[in-house]
Formats: sequence, structure tokens, C-alpha cells
Amino acid sequence: ERLDAQLAELVPSWSMAPVVAAYQALRGVSFIVAVTFVSEVGDVRRFDNPRQLMAFLGLVPSERSTGETVKRGGLTLAGNRRARRVLIEGAWAYRYPARVTEPIRVRLEGLPKAVREIAWKAQTRLCARYRRLMAAGKNKPIVVAAIAREMA
Repeated sequence: ERLDAQLAELVPSWSMAPVVAAYQALRGVSFIVAVTFVSEVGDVRRFDNPRQLMAFLGLVPSERSTGETVKRGGLTLAGNRRARRVLIEGAWAYRYPARVTEPIRVRLEGLPKAVREIAWKAQTRLCARYRRLMAAGKNKPIVVAAIAREMA
């Protein structure tokens, strides 16, 4: 609780404070999750494309290939452990139907309309994707990893 209070005091003066506030518009992204993600990843614009960000997070499948044979395995888990963990934790929230709950409504206050619209669009899309992948018979951890990739 002391650490949370210290973070709450320090973050408003941080140059990345608007990014932390914008990330909190997403479902499953609390203050601690947003601060952890931003502090571990930094500015996401430093990655040329989303694949580089996924590789940095370790959310890409491993590959064993020889010649023309390509075999894909589980996630490499070679990237940033803390950022990946908070994304996975946040992704579990998308197993529930899309809605704006009271905590999310409070976090959305004061954010630009464009950020709120992106957050709602992401929530509806990710909730639908979770249901689609589960209906296709995928295991829950695999579905959650896919949602975490999309969240990033």
C-alpha cells in the first residue's frame, strides 16, 4: 500500500503520465498494470512494427524448422517477464461480456473522447475474440495469451 501511494504521488509528474492514463482506459488495466507496462516497455513508438513489440514481450511462438519444414511451438517467453505478466493478468478480464463497469467509468473520466472510443472498440473486439477462440476449442491459457498480444 505504501508503494502504491508513492507511485500515485510520483506518476502525475512523470513525462509518461498521459500514456499511463490512456492505458488505464482498457479493461483489465489498473493503475499498477499501466505503470508497470509503461515503465518496462517505455515508448512503444520505438518499435518499428507490432511484431518487434511482441518479440520484446516474449509473446511470439517458438519455431523449429529445417529446410521447408516449419514447426511452431509454445510462446518463447524470452522477453520482458514483468510486462508480459501484467498483460496476461489484464487479459483474463476479457472472459466477461463487454461493459463499462464503475471502476472503468471512473478511469475514463477526463480522458479524450478518442481514447475512450478506442478503449470501447478494443473491449468489444477482445471480448468477442475471447468467446470465438473458446468456442473453437482452444485452451484458456492459449486464448489469454492471444488476448494479451492484442492488448499490447
